[in-house]
Amino acid sequence: MLAPDLALLKTAAVEAGEIARKYWREDPQVWDKGGDDPVSEADFAVDTHLKTTLLAARPDYGWVSEETVDDPARFQASRVFVIDPIDGTRAFVAGEKTWAHSLAIVENGAPIAACVYLPVRDKLYLATKGGGATLNDTPITAAASKLTDKTTLLTPKVTLKPDFWKATPPTFERHFRPSIAYRLALVAEGRFDGMLTLRPSWEWDIAAGALLVTEAGGQATDRRGNALTFNTPSRQSAGVVAAGDNVHAAVIDQLA
Repeated sequence: MLAPDLALLKTAAVEAGEIARKYWREDPQVWDKGGDDPVSEADFAVDTHLKTTLLAARPDYGWVSEETVDDPARFQASRVFVIDPIDGTRAFVAGEKTWAHSLAIVENGAPIAACVYLPVRDKLYLATKGGGATLNDTPITAAASKLTDKTTLLTPKVTLKPDFWKATPPTFERHFRPSIAYRLALVAEGRFDGMLTLRPSWEWDIAAGALLVTEAGGQATDRRGNALTFNTPSRQSAGVVAAGDNVHAAVIDQLA
């Protein structure tokens, strides 16, 4: 039964939101991890709380998190937590509202339970494998549109570089949100037709959101159309393309 695991993620995410909001817009201490990649004291506080709480409840599970030193012991566990304490740290530090907690449980390389929570926007997304996806307890469904010039895709500007495409990039309406987990959740919600990020993607950014999309009836793969696999040695995938079946197929077909 996945219900207890999902309930655990939900409770932990809400608690994480309470911790993070104590630092939000309160001038938290911030460090640069290199390459203009900020991390704040809130990231560390949330990570510590989540690791302590979740592993106390499931001591036999492995652990993968952006803010925790990698532990090879995760390869010995049948189930693994894949966590981004705060996805969208840059937005968090800037006092913006679009940041999220991304929590997933992975079994044999595939996510089976997921929670993406935006405390300031009061949006709680949940999904279990085979159990569908919800937003604030209401079922959600990915859009079933086709790829046209009116298609709405969440993606950074770099995606439009010709190098990524067989010919020229398709014409679509480009949108953006700082948190990759939230972008995936918005696709699952049907608010946008799809999202893509073509550079290597960290597992903690995408594990929870990928399950939301697939349980909402969409597709979530790497940029080559291959299944996303988690708890890998590199902890990265070859980008992400997530959308309803039609848009997903059309985008994959046109990518180099």
